[in-house]
Amino acid sequence: MTNYYIGFDCGTMGTKVAIYADDSNLVAEAYRPHKIDFPKPGWAEMDPDQFYRCVVDGIKECVTTSGIDPKQVRGISCSGIVCGFVPIDENWDPTRPYICFLDTRAKKEAEQVANLDEKPWYDEAGNAEPGAYMPPMFMKWLLTHEQENMGRAKSVVHGAHYVLGRLGELSGKDAFTDWAHASGWIIGFDARKRQWSDRQFDALNIPRELIPKMNKPWDVVGELSPRQAEACGLVAGIPLVTGAGDVMQSNLGSGVIDIGMSSDVAGTASIFTFVAPDFKREVTDQKAILNSMGTLEDQYVYWSFIPAGGLSLRWFRDEVLMREGDEEIFKELDQMAAKVPLGSEMSLFFPYLQGRSNPSWPEASASFIGMHGSNNAGTMWRSMMESIAFEYLSWVSLMRGVGIDLEEVIGTGGGSKSKIWNQIKADVLDAPYTTLKRTEGAVLGNAVVAAYGVGDIPDIPSTIKQWLERKETFQPNAENTAAYRRVFEQREKILNGPLREVMRELGALHDA
Repeated sequence: MTNYYIGFDCGTMGTKVAIYADDSNLVAEAYRPHKIDFPKPGWAEMDPDQFYRCVVDGIKECVTTSGIDPKQVRGISCSGIVCGFVPIDENWDPTRPYICFLDTRAKKEAEQVANLDEKPWYDEAGNAEPGAYMPPMFMKWLLTHEQENMGRAKSVVHGAHYVLGRLGELSGKDAFTDWAHASGWIIGFDARKRQWSDRQFDALNIPRELIPKMNKPWDVVGELSPRQAEACGLVAGIPLVTGAGDVMQSNLGSGVIDIGMSSDVAGTASIFTFVAPDFKREVTDQKAILNSMGTLEDQYVYWSFIPAGGLSLRWFRDEVLMREGDEEIFKELDQMAAKVPLGSEMSLFFPYLQGRSNPSWPEASASFIGMHGSNNAGTMWRSMMESIAFEYLSWVSLMRGVGIDLEEVIGTGGGSKSKIWNQIKADVLDAPYTTLKRTEGAVLGNAVVAAYGVGDIPDIPSTIKQWLERKETFQPNAENTAAYRRVFEQREKILNGPLREVMRELGALHDA
């Protein structure tokens, strides 16, 4: 008899659900887009029940289209946005909308934390600089500005865990997270102990009772309730497995589990990761690279991200070209960009639609400079793709500066479908860039964690390696790499010179 496992990933732009058989076969998948609300400049919120509806609808679609016997589903696990949370009351009902990493309202709180005399997260979490996008800063802002909402809150939970709790009809006292999701808080945890730090929450002046308990990713938190089973088209009693953060599960589901491997999660937020056996302060002290706990117990993940990396491309399609929902235009733009010279004729884009996170720079804003009448949409498109690669290079250069080099980059997410973008990244980073035959990413990792959580597989790494196969590798071109390095150096001078002051002044006008 075949066993099946369900994984769902509550990302920024949408939720993906998939069902896998125990032989690694993907039997069904479904996707539902999300709506993000931007009620004020720098704010970003979402309806938490949107996550729930997308998951339930997606599971029901997958069960129906696959024709599987629901009695053969052995476990359900999840992943989701790591930098964000929703407060819940004692009945697991939200007390306000979900707030995520695209939100920069807590700039003053981040400044206050940065000026504290005691900073225990430096040594315990391995992270040096507080940023407005971090959940502890959201928490401090909410405790000050939304005392009624927070007064009704029993705890806070991540988006995917909000859904898992609803599927099990848990109560607020059962609130949970895992160490990989908790990494998205950036501070507040002890990375080596893989546990929350009371010392850090005391320094942050955040009530410890609002913080969910920390689970292992493969811990079972409950069972699918009869009512929720009926809504999903499943049977009651299916174990619900904690799961892990989307960044870490994307790594896991892409086979990025060996020391020295890197990943490019080319999604809404462009995320670059590097798997390490431990974390060094000489890396994170540079305030542009973060340390987190990987899904597996013996790994750490250096990472940095561009909040609106992939979102910039969608913004350009939807708001500038006014072609919302047109997936084919991405291919057309890639073809146009292929005709544009390397460096986009020094037409530079800075992808800070929602500020800059690594290093923390919430008042940064997106801009094109160096445009001429001879430029077209292809020029702008190539410049936007190159801008993401240049941001990556700024982080990789810091890593290389302390003796940590890239062996290979595994590309995942929707952006990895673009061959021209993959080659740009290989050339800019001077490293092989590999795509996979299977691109499910986090949901595949979730299925494997579910299988391990219910005891159906002996270990996670060997199973992942059996399930994955490489597709194509883009090798760096030495001549292109040298040319890109010259563009990068000029870009850095502009970014860290006059442009920084212009963005600071514009940010002050927004806040006025």
